[in-house]
Parts: sequence; C-alpha cells; structure tokens
Amino acid sequence: MPTNIEMPKLSDTMTEGTILRWLKQVGDRVEIGDEILEIETDKATMPMEAFDEGTLSKIIVGDGEKAPVGTKIGVLLEEGEEAGDDDEEESTSSEPAKSPDSQPEESQKTESITAGSAEATSSSAPAAGTTESGERIKASPLARKIAESKGIDLSTLTGSGPGGRIVKADVESAKAGGSSSAPAASAPAPSAPAVEAVTATASDADEKIPLSNMRKIIADRLLTSKVTIPHFYLHVEADTAALMGLRKQINEQAEKTTGNKYTVNDFILKAVIEASKAVPEVNASFAGDHIIQFASIGVSVAVAVEDGLVTPVIKEAGDKSLLQISREVKDIAARARDKKLRPDDFEGGTITVSNLGSYGVDSFDAIINPPQAAILSVGGIVQKAVVKDGQIVPGQRMNLGLSCDHRVVDGAVGAQFLAEVKKLIENPALMLV
Repeated sequence: MPTNIEMPKLSDTMTEGTILRWLKQVGDRVEIGDEILEIETDKATMPMEAFDEGTLSKIIVGDGEKAPVGTKIGVLLEEGEEAGDDDEEESTSSEPAKSPDSQPEESQKTESITAGSAEATSSSAPAAGTTESGERIKASPLARKIAESKGIDLSTLTGSGPGGRIVKADVESAKAGGSSSAPAASAPAPSAPAVEAVTATASDADEKIPLSNMRKIIADRLLTSKVTIPHFYLHVEADTAALMGLRKQINEQAEKTTGNKYTVNDFILKAVIEASKAVPEVNASFAGDHIIQFASIGVSVAVAVEDGLVTPVIKEAGDKSLLQISREVKDIAARARDKKLRPDDFEGGTITVSNLGSYGVDSFDAIINPPQAAILSVGGIVQKAVVKDGQIVPGQRMNLGLSCDHRVVDGAVGAQFLAEVKKLIENPALMLV
C-alpha cells in the first residue's frame, strides 16, 4: 500500500515548512534512516529521515515550495507496487489543508518520515497500533518494538517527539500497561489577545520584503510575550577585571591541554547556571493556576542568524563544567548559523541569556522568551573611570540586565538573582569549585 510522506510538525511553533531540496528523486530507493529531503522550519534547517523503506514514487511539493504541517508532500511505494497503485491516494492531496494550529489526522497508512531521529536506523517497519477510535498511533518503530516487548499500551502514552510522536524515551519511562510518567519540558506559552495591526503605506520606490517562517514566529512570540507577560527590569554593573584576568590565564593553559578557547560569554553562562541553583525561584514558569519550578536548568542561548534569532538550549546545564559549556555553545552556535539545528536542540529551556556586547551595545532590556520567567541581557565590557578606595582609577565594567515575569518573580527575588550573577562574575574563581 502506498505510504504518504507528510510535512511533520518539527517544533511547537511550526505551522508550515519550506522544502529546500529533495535528497532523493523519483525512482530512487529509500531505506529506513535515509535522509530524504531538507526542510526549513521557523527555527532551523534539518534533514528528514525515513521510517519506512520503498521507492520514491511521487514528489508533490517541490524544492523551494512551502507546505502546511500535515500536508502530503510525496509518496513511497513498497516493493512490487506499481506507480498506478497510488492514483486513488492523489485525491487526498487536493483536499483543503488542515488548520496549521491542529495536529494532522493520522491516515491508515504508516507515516514514514520524521526529522532528526536517531532511532530510525536501528529499527524495523512499525507494527500496527491504533486508538479505540481507529486512529493510528504516531510512534517510532523502535518505540513500538519496546512497547510490545514490555506489554505497554501505546494509546496510554503521550509522545514527546516531533508532532507528538511516541519515541523510545516515552516508552522506557512508562510502566507496563500504564502511561508515561515523563513530565512536560515546559508550560505552554499563553496566547496573545487580538491586537489591531498598524501598517505603513508603501510607495512604488519602497521594497517589500516577505516574512520568512522564522521572522513570522519571532513576531508572534515576541508580541505574545510583551502583551501577556508583565515585564519588569533590573540592572547592575559588574567589575570584570578579575574575570578578564582569570580568562587570560585559563586560555594560556588551555592552549596546551584541551585546545579550547574560553569566551567571556562562557563565564556568564556558568554564572547564570550557578545563580539559578542559588535562587531557584527564577528558574521557573507561570502555568495559570500554579508556578512550575524546574528541577533542572536549561539555558537558552540567543544566537543571531541570517533571518533573525534562535535560542538553542544547553540541557542539564547544572551538571556541566565550564569546559563542557564552552564546547557545547560553540557547537550549537555553529549549527545554528549553518541551519543544522535539530528540534530537540530547542527543548528544555528554563532561562535565557542574550549577549549583545560583541555588537558594541552597553546595555539593553530583552523581551522574555515564553514560557520562561526571566532573561539576562549582557552588554559589552567598557573601560571607564571608577571610584575605588576613594580614588578615581581606570576600571572595566559590564552592564547586566534582568527582565522578569512579575507573576513568577518578585522584585526582591530578581534582585537577589542578579546580585548572585554579579558576585560570581566579580569573583570568577567561585565558578570553578
């Protein structure tokens, strides 16, 4: 039976994707785990891997074209099937597209493609699995195999993979016959109330630049954040002389050992992580009738890319050394600029750091990254005259700003957190013990 290839939902904010290029052409053989095409989402560009094997019979959405989530973009044929076997399926592609805000209804055919899954290369074709209403359960082949061996009912689980797909971790965290106990990574972002748009009138000489998927999402999320989250802002100035001295010493030694070069931002991230341990009230999220205080720390790092800004996450950051943080930041920043980030690179963020110091900015107030409750804004290091022991002397100072969600963080708590960050930057050796 022909297998439809559909545009998957690769992130919580994705409503449509752009096919950059098909890596397989009509007539090509597709094996499980093969990268079949590249998709640009609102956050990154990523390859899609096949969960089924077969022959690529038809490409419905071509290179450079966009398609809403759930739209049929291609067809796979199993061995021995003829191209004409999927004629009946073609009529489904002409049906009205489903709302991009809703999950696409599962067809009775196996959904064959998902993005960035490491499980695809280690499993066989999925076994049948449906809900009581007859709808097919979205699960990876490996997850189905593990569930069958453990006697776990897939219909009781909630998937954490792309588009709500049940993956290996969901099954392993569940008990036989029960449901997954894995908690949600974060609370959903609130919806923004309707706001009347005010637009300028363009003349013939003006250039109209279409919004990319990423720019649309940035506009929507920042509007939601600013309209629905009661922001307040705090600022302190930190002495960075000790930090710069320690960084120089460490880099001189690192060149002979690890070969890693530490940036000022590496130390700032480490300071935020340690401050989040000391003041856990900031590492939290507003969830309607309660506040979620996260057990682990996931630092979202703001990275400027061609179309805007992305915030990949350093997961389980509280358990990582300065060296691990430095290397991970370099990796995610490079992949962000190359549009090679995966959907799971954006999951698990609990607090964000945005550093514009390298752009010559002294200070600024950042907009909170929902559903988080705080974001640290970092300015550049400025040489200036300061008063020390009653004398005017040259000094190095950095402005630190903290934007807080007042529903979660009170002024005193925010001030305590910011004071902790300042203390660690001014006494950087404390971050190494």
